[in-house]
Amino acid sequence: MPGMSRRALFAGSVAGGAVALLPTGSAGAEPAAGGSKESAAACASYRAEYHFTVPDQWKNDPQRPIWINGEYAYYYLYNPDYFTGGTLAGTAWRLVTSKDLVAFTDRGIAVPKDTTPNGDVWSGSAVVDERGTAGFGAGAVVVLVTMEPVEGANSQAQYLYYSTDGGRTFVNSGTSPVLPNPGVRDFRDPKVVRDEERGRWVMALAENNKIGFYHSANLRAWTYAGGFVKEGLGVLECPDLFRITAQDGVTKWVLGASANGKGAGLPNTYAYWTGTFDGSNFTADAPDPQWLDHGWDWYGAVTFEKRTAAGALDPRARHAIGWLNNWDYANITPTIDTDGFNGTDSIVREVTLKRAGTGGYYLASRPVAGLDAHVSRTLNLGDIEVDGQHLLDYRGRAYEVSCEITWDQLLGAGLQLRRSPDGTRHIDAGVYRDFAFLNRRGTVNPDASGRWQESHSPFDAGARRVRLRILVDRTSVEMFVDDGRYVHTSEVFPYLIDTGVALFTIEGKAVFRNVAIREFVV
Repeated sequence: MPGMSRRALFAGSVAGGAVALLPTGSAGAEPAAGGSKESAAACASYRAEYHFTVPDQWKNDPQRPIWINGEYAYYYLYNPDYFTGGTLAGTAWRLVTSKDLVAFTDRGIAVPKDTTPNGDVWSGSAVVDERGTAGFGAGAVVVLVTMEPVEGANSQAQYLYYSTDGGRTFVNSGTSPVLPNPGVRDFRDPKVVRDEERGRWVMALAENNKIGFYHSANLRAWTYAGGFVKEGLGVLECPDLFRITAQDGVTKWVLGASANGKGAGLPNTYAYWTGTFDGSNFTADAPDPQWLDHGWDWYGAVTFEKRTAAGALDPRARHAIGWLNNWDYANITPTIDTDGFNGTDSIVREVTLKRAGTGGYYLASRPVAGLDAHVSRTLNLGDIEVDGQHLLDYRGRAYEVSCEITWDQLLGAGLQLRRSPDGTRHIDAGVYRDFAFLNRRGTVNPDASGRWQESHSPFDAGARRVRLRILVDRTSVEMFVDDGRYVHTSEVFPYLIDTGVALFTIEGKAVFRNVAIREFVV
């Protein structure tokens, strides 16, 4: 969270901070006779229909979900005092559970804040201590979490909480850190994994432009082992470390982090490197990272194990979820005023490792399969030839649209999403020359600077075809390009009357094949 402390962010009242973003009335139109614009606005809702949202107040960073008793336990940073602020600022860990990673059941606060002199709890990770190495019993759930007792005093350190009731409630193991601060400003976001080959725990820790690695036999005492340094991406946050097997049988370690590449024309999302890990040091296959999302709003992301319904681990796939927001404009959302909350997540994704034509490897993403069970309506529109613009006979605020676009010669093609009745407002998604893009400039969005409106990723125009799968919800768009090597996620706040969808081409014609729209009920 560069440039602002967590306490400063949560201090003071934020209610009303998004009024300027709201359309006139409840749906961008004048209120009914006898009603006021204020009462009409109260009827508007910007809460996502099929993405996870916090019930009230505030959420930010996801914490890596873990598998407990036949379901996923997903913790996230939650501030129950967001609208009060002041001395009550700061986050706790709130818990939801899910079997399909689409429908979630709220379980309340699991790791409370301000129960020790160390204050609130930040990002970290939970693990199931199957062998009881920490001394709390076999199967205890242990959380390693960053706390900062004294703001701005190089006091960020790692503390331990534990649970003996299946991860529902946690207590602290004392007020002293299990990994003290060595005298640096950034020392946070521990990500702990089990290194079965060496019979110990490994922690990846965010240390400014470095990810440090630490060893432990018992989760209580940690020894520094090595580090991975990367300049030019700002402060590396929320590190990730895991092993995954590719479709060709090759196994790779992956090191990831939330990083800010905007200064170099790169994303501000989840950077990752494939490579090898010897238990102490990570060696990247290439110096520059790849990105798991090329949009503006997929931050604090985590990946986690994919399990079958019976609990079996799938070594060839992982899941991923990200905070659908950006610290540059974290408080600018109409949900504050219309629905009394601020915090939405991306759809959960399934991530697999694939071999590129150049011989390297990359992570490909697709929406989690559990989404299919929540389809409430499907429209199969077939093949549509377009030369210029074609308005579909469909209106919606939350849906998935998919198609394959083929052409002989043109400059670009794509879709206009959340299109206004007069066609002046819309979100554009598609391909142009040698890049895929998602452009939110034509609708209300949180970027007041106007600089971060269109995201790009590489595209091979010589292929003369592209597959697009786009998830649209009330305040977000997620575009998956071809096999999901490139994904774009961005916040958008269209007027509620903007519900149209159009297909378009630029300087040429194309066939939009197998156009399909699905709606969901969660």
